[in-house]
Amino acid sequence: MNPANLLNPANLLNPDKLAAAGAQVVQKAQVLRQMLGGRGTMSRGTGDTRFVPPPLHVPVNEDESDATWGFADTRFEARQDSSVVLTGNRYLLCGDPLPGLMPWIRGVMQLELRPDDKHPYAFPPVVPESIRHPAFEADLATFLTVGAVSTDDRARLRRGHGHTQEEMYAIKYGSLPRVPDLVVFPENQDQVVQLVEAAQRHNVVLIPYGGGTNVTDALRCPVGETRTICSVDLRKMNRVLWIDPVNRMACIEAGAVGRHIMEQLKAHGFTMGHEPDSVEFSTLGGWVATHASGMKKNKYGNIEDLLIDVTAVTPQGVLQRSQVAPRESVGIDPRQWMLGSEGKLGIITSAVVKLFALPEVQKYGSILFQDFEPGVGFMYDLAQAGNWPASVRLMDNLQFQFGQALKPAAKGWKVHKSKAEKLFVTKIAGFDPQKMTACTLVFEGTAREVAAQEAMVYEIAKKYGGFVAGSENGQRGYQLTWGIAYIRDFVMDHWVIAESFETSVPWSQLVTLVDNVKRTILAQHKKHGLPGLPFITARVTQIYDTGACVYFYFAFGYKGVADSSHVFHEIENEARAEILRSGGSLSHHHGVGKLRQHFMPQVLSKAGLDMQDALKKAIDPDNIFGSGNQTNGRAAGDYQ
Repeated sequence: MNPANLLNPANLLNPDKLAAAGAQVVQKAQVLRQMLGGRGTMSRGTGDTRFVPPPLHVPVNEDESDATWGFADTRFEARQDSSVVLTGNRYLLCGDPLPGLMPWIRGVMQLELRPDDKHPYAFPPVVPESIRHPAFEADLATFLTVGAVSTDDRARLRRGHGHTQEEMYAIKYGSLPRVPDLVVFPENQDQVVQLVEAAQRHNVVLIPYGGGTNVTDALRCPVGETRTICSVDLRKMNRVLWIDPVNRMACIEAGAVGRHIMEQLKAHGFTMGHEPDSVEFSTLGGWVATHASGMKKNKYGNIEDLLIDVTAVTPQGVLQRSQVAPRESVGIDPRQWMLGSEGKLGIITSAVVKLFALPEVQKYGSILFQDFEPGVGFMYDLAQAGNWPASVRLMDNLQFQFGQALKPAAKGWKVHKSKAEKLFVTKIAGFDPQKMTACTLVFEGTAREVAAQEAMVYEIAKKYGGFVAGSENGQRGYQLTWGIAYIRDFVMDHWVIAESFETSVPWSQLVTLVDNVKRTILAQHKKHGLPGLPFITARVTQIYDTGACVYFYFAFGYKGVADSSHVFHEIENEARAEILRSGGSLSHHHGVGKLRQHFMPQVLSKAGLDMQDALKKAIDPDNIFGSGNQTNGRAAGDYQ
């Protein structure tokens, strides 16, 4: 009998037929598990369809830099002929000289920018002396393994900052006034529970640490904190605890890094689909704690859409559920408290997330538009049409030019191909290189789904004069995602300071917001008398029925500028204030941390702020998780 007929009333009245159908369900599920590489057997009695995947194998060449973004073997380097090369072999951009990048930046920003003119830095900086707590450390030795506690200065320094421009500037050219006093590396939830209990006994501050990619100052230690600060590095808690191929779920430890999650799930035919720009280095716990979004959210959802359950250790005990259900209505849901909590309520130890079958087809695409506004019109119509591509991102003209500057020199027959393409686009199709914009696309799904999406997307694009520019341009456009943070470190070495910031905004206010923010930054650049011209560019990244996420990149030359990092921060604050005036959100996915907490009274009513404070005081009355994040301008000690 077909298992689909289980609910047929006639079968429900026939025990023999019902048993036979149930046996077929179990048998098919067991076959499915074997096909997916599962382990163990399925219990008919319990309906348990989970299996434990093999342990993670981490390649030996995964060393990450503690002075710059990313892998230690990967960086942009300038040659004497002004060409630039990305070292290593991890990305499509690696190895090929980029002759246009430095000359293009030089022209756009009106800066000298020479290969031999670098801002020398001494790394690491002087690290503040550790505030030791012998009794706490003795307590740790009773439940942590040998080597799980470190007071090494480099280890402490790295866990005392994220990747804001201020933090990266400080470790290269200045110092951090306060860093963690020690670092611990728990291996399982039981150790985290004992760690939190020990911190409460000894009044020690705990700050969770995942991948260190944070861009809101959330990892910075409060300068006035006199208690011992312990950084809790979760990287050893990196396992996929179980995969349920039937119910499409997985339980993953919070310290698992995005690239490892993708690799482990792919081996069993699944993906989580969550790919923030930092996916190579950020962790699952960090995604939950910052309320993150990914570039393929159109298909797979934001982290809140993917999160089924979360387990966390708080000063009040362990937050966990007795079972996992697709959806519940059980009153106020404490699991939701951890979304966006930024380490101030406890330590996330694991989460249950949705899974999706690996897409049958993945295709890139790209479309050129005459200007930014037609591109936004296209994005709006696409949002209303539904059935969106996995990712669709619209770059303004400057960012489009930036992508072109990242192309290696054409060779052989590609020289003629490139010239012919430019001639056709600019002369025949009539696109102005100083105005045209580009939209990059990623389609994922079955062959039928992708074909339908492509047909719909390109039909809408025609309405706005869009020119289909091919898959190669689309794929290269996404290389900018992986390269942008490496480029930021490169230009900082050459006297250019840069940062990104984001917002979400209703469709009706999007174009105005972008224009207003650009004008504000231009005015601020002039007001501060900064050299050259500012680099300010925007792209529309994630789309919604009601609006979209807008991502800005801003840079200026800082040679000869006193306290340049602080000047940058002042200008970014003005840009953020303009975003709020123009109808944008305080953040779309980066979070608040300490960088934006002074804007919170403009975003939430007093009642909303008081509720957040009351929650913090109820869960953590002794401020053990005293990172100082989201304190709405008050000192962390005010919670005590």
